[in-house]
Amino acid sequence: MAEVLSIVLGGGKGTRLFPLTQARAKPAVPFGGKYRIVDIPISNCINASLRQIYVLTMFNSASLNLHLARTYIFDTFSKGFVEVLAAEQTFEHSSWFEGTADAIRKNFIHFRTQKPSYYLILSGDQLYRMDLRDFIKNHRESGAAITIACTTVSREDASQLGILKVNKSSGITEFLEKPGPTMDIQDYKAPPEIKKNKNGGDEYLANMGIYVFNATAMEECLDNELTDFGKEVIPQSINKLKVNAYVFDGYWEDIGTIRNFYEANLELASVRPRFDIYDETMPIYTHMRALPPSKMNYSNMNQSIASEGCIITNASISNSIVGVRTIIESGASLNGVICMGADYYETEKQKKHNEDRRIPNIGIGKGVIIKGAIIDKNACIGEGCRIGIDNINRSDGSFDQYHIVDGIIVIPKNTILYPGTVI
Repeated sequence: MAEVLSIVLGGGKGTRLFPLTQARAKPAVPFGGKYRIVDIPISNCINASLRQIYVLTMFNSASLNLHLARTYIFDTFSKGFVEVLAAEQTFEHSSWFEGTADAIRKNFIHFRTQKPSYYLILSGDQLYRMDLRDFIKNHRESGAAITIACTTVSREDASQLGILKVNKSSGITEFLEKPGPTMDIQDYKAPPEIKKNKNGGDEYLANMGIYVFNATAMEECLDNELTDFGKEVIPQSINKLKVNAYVFDGYWEDIGTIRNFYEANLELASVRPRFDIYDETMPIYTHMRALPPSKMNYSNMNQSIASEGCIITNASISNSIVGVRTIIESGASLNGVICMGADYYETEKQKKHNEDRRIPNIGIGKGVIIKGAIIDKNACIGEGCRIGIDNINRSDGSFDQYHIVDGIIVIPKNTILYPGTVI
């Protein structure tokens, strides 16, 4: 596995996850109460003994840098690292990343120093747990120059994904990017012998955006001006190189939109989630915080997750995620809420200072009722606020203290909602 260099594509501005990406890179968005999105691909790498990992990003990379520096510290003998490579100007390149392939090309100067035999390309906005050792083993044994991880999906889901046509030996013969709902793609149906996805999709093979390239093949494929893997590099490579499909039959979800992000988070708290964060054989790693256990004072929690360091008093919480250091006061009610928590506890001095200025404390105040919302970090929700309860028009839009995206109310990071606010 030391021959493999892992590269996590962090994406651009993250507009589909705005306003969660307003002050942070997409891979740094909090997930599941205590994790960050970037922890998913990095954990898959670590579980496969892949310890040379670069994360590529362009925007708001400060919080991502801090998280990675605090979290992924390998011993000096393993030669392992997790490092952010942000877009930079050099004598060869003066522009920002123009796409996924362009991001790789502009960082060859850093990659080549590791002398990899294989490049493993991973997406930074997907939720899945894959045995990458088996993926790479399959690639080596197939003799392919490129192997694409794919999963079976329904015709409806195929509309917005890259669709592969394969032969009986898993060789990819054609690639179709986002065919839309009306195009006739019957010829692209997966062969009957292809194992089906546990999610229920069973017609077409979709590109997961996860690739293994032989190092020489990567250099050859990017010796041009092509900017995107899915739209340009992969279709052209099929005509010149041996490109194989690796069929993944486990849970996989794109969490790059607010709707998908919201639903995937809440499903973690279900009785039998499709993505099991309690799997000790392939754990999800994150920053080790020295926080006390959460404390529940006369509260009722149903199908919800509470991360460490929370204090919840006389509250009713259902179908929700409660992030680290969340303070929920008496009489509060949360239903279908992702509460990302806080970066710190307020001191008594800070609370007194806020009280003098009539600013509520960080957390959820007394008697607050919230339904169907995402509350970003360090939000101050004052006493008696009502969010998503009073027949709000959930059409997408941006307002002074909140945004509505995909019909979901999002309260941005550090927002102050004064007592009695109704949204």
